[in-house]
Amino acid sequence: MDITQSHSAPTQQATRIAKLQRIQDFLFYAITQFFALSVLIALLGIIVSLVINAWPALNKFGVGFFFTSEWDIINGEFGGLIAIYGTLATSLIALLIAVPLSFGIAVFLTELCPNVLRRPLGTAVELLAAVPSIIYGMFGLFIFAPIFADYIQPALAGTLGQIPGLGILFSGAFNGIGILCAGLILAMMILPFIASVMRDVFDIVPPVLKESAYGIGCTTWEVVRNVVLPYTKAGVIGGIMLGLGRALGETMAVTFVIGNAHRLSASLFAPGNSIASTLANEFGEAELGPHYSSLFALGLALFMITFIVLAIAKWMLINMEKRQGLKT
Repeated sequence: MDITQSHSAPTQQATRIAKLQRIQDFLFYAITQFFALSVLIALLGIIVSLVINAWPALNKFGVGFFFTSEWDIINGEFGGLIAIYGTLATSLIALLIAVPLSFGIAVFLTELCPNVLRRPLGTAVELLAAVPSIIYGMFGLFIFAPIFADYIQPALAGTLGQIPGLGILFSGAFNGIGILCAGLILAMMILPFIASVMRDVFDIVPPVLKESAYGIGCTTWEVVRNVVLPYTKAGVIGGIMLGLGRALGETMAVTFVIGNAHRLSASLFAPGNSIASTLANEFGEAELGPHYSSLFALGLALFMITFIVLAIAKWMLINMEKRQGLKT
């Protein structure tokens, strides 16, 4: 009897442990699934709330709301073209400037920088990412905009402004603030984000791949182009999309330097508006009605733009993976 009990005791204990582990696994699965689904629920909630609140404006103005430049609070006529144009123009300018600079910074820090400077420069880039956006806005308004008006705008007007067709982008008064100034400030803001992501993904390239390329006589540029970039293309595009996402939704810095004028002009020197700056300036004072609903419609437009950008990025990654598969 004692022998039977001595053999059954470990078996019962093992059974209890197995049951406890199954319960723990089930709870862990349920909790993590809830966390994942909560993101989807929050996203659906945001979409539903935007659509519900924007519906009166969309019902009144139709799809033309997104292609109309009228923004008349007194007469209740609204269109989102000016804000949408300002958002896209400033973000595009920021990307055109920040992406090449970020790529150069990341390549220098990972491939060319002396070990003595690598840590200080990397820390400086990360510190730039931690600067609050309102500080960038204050810097842009009180320091950068006067310098931009006195020196950079006249230089651009005297050079690029003299090119037929392109000159219209660099015409107008030299007042410092405007679409181009906002784009430059956004470039300063998103540069550390893109550069940090690029540097991190460049660092994960296996050293043996780069050493093999150097061993057969490749230059640094050839190693970066043929080894580093193909290996890290997903991370590079992800970093660029991260920067673009911040540029599209940036509020305070853009509000300081874009001019906040509901006017549509071909000149990048002219003041304009963006979706985020329009919401920041007018949402607190908007009364229920067309104005209030139109602001939500602008928010919905910003969401749609972000979704389209992410979809294009995903499509680019899928196509690159397909081409890579065909090559191999």
